[in-house]
Amino acid sequence: MDPFLYSALSRLGSVSTSALSALLDRKDLLARLRGGQRPDGLPPSLSKALAKLDWTTAEKEDRAAQKAGVVILCWEDPRYPTRLKEIPDPPPALFLKGDPAALEIPALGIVGSRLCTVYGLNVARTLASDLAQAGFAVASGLARGIDTAAHEGSLSAPGHGIAVLGTGVDVIYPRENGALARKLLDAGGAVLSEFPPGTPPLPRNFPIRNRVISGLSLGILVVEATERSGSLITARFALETGREVFAVPHNITSRTGIGPNTLIQKGAKLVQRVQDVLEELPPEICCNLKPFSPGGDSSSPSPSGGTSHAARLLAALRPDEGAGIDALCGLSGLTAAQVMAALLELQMADRCVELPGMRYALKAAPKESL
Repeated sequence: MDPFLYSALSRLGSVSTSALSALLDRKDLLARLRGGQRPDGLPPSLSKALAKLDWTTAEKEDRAAQKAGVVILCWEDPRYPTRLKEIPDPPPALFLKGDPAALEIPALGIVGSRLCTVYGLNVARTLASDLAQAGFAVASGLARGIDTAAHEGSLSAPGHGIAVLGTGVDVIYPRENGALARKLLDAGGAVLSEFPPGTPPLPRNFPIRNRVISGLSLGILVVEATERSGSLITARFALETGREVFAVPHNITSRTGIGPNTLIQKGAKLVQRVQDVLEELPPEICCNLKPFSPGGDSSSPSPSGGTSHAARLLAALRPDEGAGIDALCGLSGLTAAQVMAALLELQMADRCVELPGMRYALKAAPKESL
C-alpha cells in the first residue's frame, strides 16, 4: 500500500475510476511512469493527464502534510470508508485531519442553504444534536448557514462531527469557520477532503465535494435549499447511489423552502423529528443506537427556575421570524424593561438569538416549561 501513489493519481482530475483502477493493476507501468517514462498504449485522455503529473512534487507535498498531522487514506487502507468505496467514483485518496475512527461511525449528511432562515438554523442544529446523541456521525460541508448549524449540533456527542471540504484540509473556507473546525477536531471528529493540502476554494470543487458527503452517509437530510442549490446536487447523488433522501418541510412562500418541498413532492421522506429519519434506516443500524431524549441538546440548557416574565416572553418568540422589542411587548403584555430583562435571561440560557436590527427569535424548542 503506497498512499503517495494514490494521492498523486488523485491529482489527475477528471480521469475515470475504471481507468485509475486499470492503471493501479499495472505495477510495472506505474514504476515506469514514476521514473519519468511515458509508456505507449494508454488511453489518450489518461496519457495527457499523466504527462502533466509531477510525481516528485506530489510526494514532497504529501510528506510535508503528513508531518503536519494530515492522514492520507487510500483505497487499500482499511480505514478508508467502506460506504464511500461503494459509489461509482470514489476518490483514490482522502486527506484527513482528526481521528479516522470518526469515519467508522454510521453517518447521516445534513445539508442546506447558506442564506438560511432562523427556522432552518434551529431545525438543523436540533436534528444534528439528536442524531449525534443517538450514535450517528453528522456529515456536512462546513459552509455558512445550515452546514454550520449541523456541525454545531453534532458537537453534543464527542467524535460525531465530519466536515467534508471543497478545499485542502489546511484551507478552511469560509475563514470564520476555522474555530468550528477546531472544535470538531478537539471533540474527536474529522475534517477531510479529496483535494490535496493547499487547494483553494475553487467553485468547481464544491459539487465534487458533495458526492463525498453523500457517499459517506446512509442518507441525506435537506433542511433548506433554493431551486438551484448545491444541496439538491447532494440529494441527487444520494438517490443515484441508493441512499435515503430526507427533507424538512418549509414555508411555501420562502425561496429556501422550494428545494425541500419539491423533494418531498418527489418522494423524499418528510422529517419533523429525528424519529422520522430513524424509521427509514436499516434495522441492523438502528438496533445499535444509543438511548437519547429528542431535543436534549446539552448545548441548549433549559432555563428551569426562570422568571414568569421569561416564560411569557418565551411563548411569544417564534423560531421562523424575528420580532422587535415593541412587537414583543405587544405579544407578551410586558413592559419594555421587562422584555429586555427577560431577553437577557433567555439569551443566557441559550434559548433565543438576537438578529440584525435588534430583533429576537426562538433558538430551540423548550424541553420543559419555565
